[in-house]
Amino acid sequence: MNQKKIENNAKLINGPVESRILKMTIPMIFGMFGMVAFNLIDTFFVAKLGINELAALSFTFPVIMVIVSLSLGLGIGTSAMVSRAIGKGKYKAVQRLTTDSLILSLIIVIFSAIIGFMTIEPLFKLIGATDTLIPLIKQYMEIWYIGVIFVIVPMVGNNAIRATGDMKTPSIIMLVAVAVNLILDPILIFGLGPFPKMGLAGAAIATIIARAVTFFVALWVLYYRENMISFERPKMNDLIRSWKGILYIGIPSTITRILQPIAMGIILSLIAKYGTEAVAAFGVATRIEFFAMTALIALASALGPFVGQNWTAKKYKRVNKALNYSNKLSLIWGIALFVSIIALSKPISSIFSNDPIIISIIVLYLGIVPLSYAAQGILMNVTTALNVLNRPIIASGLILFQIFVLYIPLSYLGSYIFGLKGIFIAITVSTIITGAIAYVIMKKIIEKIKEK
Repeated sequence: MNQKKIENNAKLINGPVESRILKMTIPMIFGMFGMVAFNLIDTFFVAKLGINELAALSFTFPVIMVIVSLSLGLGIGTSAMVSRAIGKGKYKAVQRLTTDSLILSLIIVIFSAIIGFMTIEPLFKLIGATDTLIPLIKQYMEIWYIGVIFVIVPMVGNNAIRATGDMKTPSIIMLVAVAVNLILDPILIFGLGPFPKMGLAGAAIATIIARAVTFFVALWVLYYRENMISFERPKMNDLIRSWKGILYIGIPSTITRILQPIAMGIILSLIAKYGTEAVAAFGVATRIEFFAMTALIALASALGPFVGQNWTAKKYKRVNKALNYSNKLSLIWGIALFVSIIALSKPISSIFSNDPIIISIIVLYLGIVPLSYAAQGILMNVTTALNVLNRPIIASGLILFQIFVLYIPLSYLGSYIFGLKGIFIAITVSTIITGAIAYVIMKKIIEKIKEK
């Protein structure tokens, strides 16, 4: 990466704040839309195999999210460091940080695969999977672990690309992967044409092939187009310095992101007491939820590079304006989601299952939890900004408070008093309270920004 290139990438420090945020968010929506659609496609086709297969896939979700959280945390650290380096105009640091983050991601891949293979059966039994579901879970996870490199590395690489303000390229990469997965899923799951029926194993193979596309394209963009990868042998001190900076932000973010699927696993084991149908329904509902919140996730993702570049360029008023604008958008979109999902919950649920019990539970979930989406959007905006502003401990503290002080205890209390409905109420209450606290913290940060 040369000086002229980095000047072009530092485009976020100029121009109208609102239009910059929207121009970054809109393509990001399509990328996030694709990321969530990726999981929904798997859920849709696997649901055709039967309730046991759908329940098995639902059990894999929190475990996979733990691994994904490792790469997302690393990606957040990478994006924060690279965006700040761009804001300072340090092009050599941009190249070094990007390269070193990819090296670190490869190390994580090796450990993830080894540990994953060794713990499939005991881990899934621990979170409530029955002996009937374990063989089905193994079909999927053994293949998924083999291709985990294609999951982790591209996530880190795409975050480095986003740090430049380019949201279009990662989005296009993800949409291509979705198309590949959509084509391969029915072929490999049901055995169309010359291919044998592989069931859950077919879904895993389709996922890995599709993710491999993102792997090679992301590396090509980083090396050839952006010149953000260096093959110079790094000095150990430089490598350690890069890793320390990335991990200072990445570790707290990773821990909180890992705790989220772990918490989901705990809640899943609680829901499992209500039957296989409840587990299957919860798995479908959470995937629908991710799909519905695409715009909110995209907005928070776009906010990170913007805050990073402007903060290091000492354009604090732009940071202030971006935070306020993003939270207003989250509030409006969250309310719109709540209204629309309630109206469409039953027809949406019917797409994924024709079982009346599963449909009724999905409808119950979608009639309660979307009330908290606006608060969730604000929470994501604030924690994203805190990470970029080098305050990851505060960001992590908010999530830890949400999970351990509110989410899990209230779920057990809600289950005891109201049954399954009580668990869904607990999710909603914990998110709204934490979102409100995050908003107050944001206001204090804004006041400090105004003083600069």
